[in-house]
Amino acid sequence: MATPPALIGRPPLYRAVQGAVFLTISVVIVAGFLRDIPRLSIIEESARSLYFHVPMWFTLMGATLVSAYHSMQYLRTGNVVRDIRAREAARLAIVFGVLGLITGMVWARFTWYEGTGKWWNWDPKQSMAAVLMLIYAAYFVLRDSIESDATRGRLAAVYNLFAFATVPFLLYILPRQMTSLHPGAEGSPALSQTDLAPSMRWIFYPSVLAFLGLFWMLYTQRVRLAVIAWRERASGLLSSIR
Repeated sequence: MATPPALIGRPPLYRAVQGAVFLTISVVIVAGFLRDIPRLSIIEESARSLYFHVPMWFTLMGATLVSAYHSMQYLRTGNVVRDIRAREAARLAIVFGVLGLITGMVWARFTWYEGTGKWWNWDPKQSMAAVLMLIYAAYFVLRDSIESDATRGRLAAVYNLFAFATVPFLLYILPRQMTSLHPGAEGSPALSQTDLAPSMRWIFYPSVLAFLGLFWMLYTQRVRLAVIAWRERASGLLSSIR
């Protein structure tokens, strides 16, 4: 089966976003590490991780939203491409989530646990983020355990919607009700002037947009490749039947 023209090459929008993302992330890395920042209480130099850690979690939330949307559309239409889109968005959500956990561990090690040798202390924010990663990892275990494409797509879509419903509770609502060292706990505002000075925001907000753009680039490319692979597999099955 010939590959549709729409799946060949990179459209202008993709190239434009790619250039903007690479440029912005380069500027964020240089400015994030070399530019002077205000000496904020407690977090001090570790505040630089905000340029990377928080955008990773924003990107995870965006990826889970995209994944859930396509799972819902798959249940409505049965279109296999929707299932592919849901799967690839969830896969990238895990990638950004794991990176967020790692950068969070480093931040906690030198901000909260300095002198203790600890990298993990079961802080509610850390723990619930880890639980969310396990929930999305189970999504792929479920997919791999079912042979029928149609059954796998339906069950995975239903599970994916359940997984997405846990995101605001595990990342926002529940941690804010518990005692935690993480900004935003017990109703205190996150990203306030105590942990993100106004002069840092001109780097932080472009970083958020750049990470979202990076997700879109990776997502678009992975979906394109997955659709090509699926169509080639479907063509091979049809050829074997004939």
